[in-house]
Amino acid sequence: MNKRKPIAARVLAALLVAAACAGAAPAAHAREHDAKVADASQMLPADVQSAVGVVDRFSAALQAGDLKTVELLLDAGVLILESGAAERSRQEYLVHHAGSDMDFLKDARVQLVQRTARRSGALVWVGSESEIHYRKDGHAISLLSTETMILKEIAGNWQIVHIHWSSRARKPDAG
Repeated sequence: MNKRKPIAARVLAALLVAAACAGAAPAAHAREHDAKVADASQMLPADVQSAVGVVDRFSAALQAGDLKTVELLLDAGVLILESGAAERSRQEYLVHHAGSDMDFLKDARVQLVQRTARRSGALVWVGSESEIHYRKDGHAISLLSTETMILKEIAGNWQIVHIHWSSRARKPDAG
């Protein structure tokens, strides 16, 4: 059994829709942040929008504990890389790690900072940078998180075929 800490959850949370996170931030900052994220989303090429929607659905499903949706959006042969470890299939991820990701995300607040996406044929890659805020042992903790997802269009539907998650603690003076 995989005994890694739920770092994937912290990083995966990076893709949650900014609107889901705005309520937890101070109102003025939240409006400003949401406007920037909305602008960034509108600036993404039109041919990647549906794939980016799948990334958002996947992240929201993890945070909501919706294992069925997570399963539906992952390709059976997905490769997930995180912290020097690999999960080489949807089933391996669902059995070994999805639960800890969901447990972590249910109380985390995720702020999408930047997103980039490009298409090449039947593939789209989506790169996201986020801040993840949570509490552990009564202490507020913030992570800087990056995520890359590659999606493949299969029979008109986007499936996640690869995920790479990385995160680190945010330094107190980091803005």
